[in-house]
Amino acid sequence: MQLRLKGASDDEIRRAARALMPVVQERGAAFILNDRPDLAAELGADGVHVGAEDTPYAEARKLVGPDVIVGVSCYASRHEAMEAAEAGADYVAFGAFFPTRTKEPRARAEVEILSWWSEMMTVPCVAIGGITPENCAPLVEAGADFLAVVSAVWDHPEGPDAAVRAFDAAIAEALERRPAG
Repeated sequence: MQLRLKGASDDEIRRAARALMPVVQERGAAFILNDRPDLAAELGADGVHVGAEDTPYAEARKLVGPDVIVGVSCYASRHEAMEAAEAGADYVAFGAFFPTRTKEPRARAEVEILSWWSEMMTVPCVAIGGITPENCAPLVEAGADFLAVVSAVWDHPEGPDAAVRAFDAAIAEALERRPAG
């Protein structure tokens, strides 16, 4: 679970993280803080996710240490993804795959990049950008290890629980069609 609070103060991020982190971790999930390796280290988060305008990977790794997850946004760049993986990133993220209201996408990624990545590399990949239960199947089938979703969960007309159930069903069906490998 990634906490992404763009524009929030450090104190607001700290309060939210202290409230949410135990809930997430008690359920066996990792608590990832977006953009802020300094706060991730301070708060004892399981990881941090950094993008192109954030702290560079090497500096983020130094701040959080060797045992904390560091993920890197690579947008639609194979080169950036390979560099991040070679540097030691725990996962790379590609996207946006679909139009999104969460933020202005830096790049538009094609589904094929997930197939290429999963065939070539062992570092997990995350698909980001406008993902819904209705459009996630090609991403899962292509090899996405994780899906980053926001609006499709929080804005679902039947609520977040219904959204998660819809994602679970769509992902299970797509995994059945995913090529072995």
